[in-house]
Amino acid sequence: MRYFLELSYNGKKYHGWQNQPNAISVQEVLEKALSRLLSDDIAIVGAGRTDAGVHALQMFAHFDTGKDFLEKDLIYKLNSFLPKDIAIHDLFKVNSTAHARFDATSRSYIYRIALKKNAFNSEMAYYLKTPLDVDKMKQAATILLEYKDFQCFSKSNTDVKTYNCAIEAANFTIKEDELHFYIKADRFLRNMVRAIMGTLINVGLGKIAVHDVHAIIRSKNRSEAGYSVPAHGLYLKEVTYPENIKKLD
Repeated sequence: MRYFLELSYNGKKYHGWQNQPNAISVQEVLEKALSRLLSDDIAIVGAGRTDAGVHALQMFAHFDTGKDFLEKDLIYKLNSFLPKDIAIHDLFKVNSTAHARFDATSRSYIYRIALKKNAFNSEMAYYLKTPLDVDKMKQAATILLEYKDFQCFSKSNTDVKTYNCAIEAANFTIKEDELHFYIKADRFLRNMVRAIMGTLINVGLGKIAVHDVHAIIRSKNRSEAGYSVPAHGLYLKEVTYPENIKKLD
C-alpha cells in the first residue's frame, strides 16, 4: 500500500529535506523512524526539497509498505519517536500511483521579515535594521505575475528542463511587527523564493527601481537579481493535490 504523510518541521537543525551524505536531513530522520516502527525498510519521497534551515508549515511525503497498522496509532507513535522539531499531522492511504512530488498542483511559501528587533523571533524571521518602502515592494511583486521564465532567480548549475513557473499570487502583508511575503506557484526553482525576496528587498531599500525588475527577469541572469536572503525566514506554507488522490476503501 502507498501512504501519504502530512507533516511540519522547524528546519534549523537540518541540512534541508533531502538526504545528504554527510549531514542530517528531515528525510533521513523520518525514514529511520518509519523503518524502526514498521520493522520494514522504508524510503520516502517528499513533495519538494527545502534548503538547509528552511522550515515547513506543511509538507507531504509518500512511502510504500506491506505492513498492516492503524493509521492513528502510527501517527501517535511517530510523534512520540520523532524529535520535537518534526510533527506528523496526518497519514492516509492513496492510490498506488499517487506521487507526493509529481501530483502536487501548487505550492506556496511565506517569507518573514522582522521590522523591529525581537528577542523571540531572531531564528524564525529575517531582521532588517533599515526601513523598507513596502509600497514599492508591493508594486514590484505584481510584476512577477507577468512572466513565466524565472531563470534569473534560479540557483546556478541546476539540472532542470525548464525555468518556467506559473506564479498565481505574490503579495505582502504586515502582521504586527513583521512583513510577510506570500508567493504561490505550480512549481519553484532552487533558491527561487530567496532570490526573489532579495530582489524585492533591494527595491524596498531604493537600490533598484520598481521597473528594473522587468529587466532583471528578462536578463535570465542570476547575477542581475538580488542576493539570496537567509533561509531561517522562509516557510513552505502549503502543498495542494487533486481531491481524488486519497484511496477510497
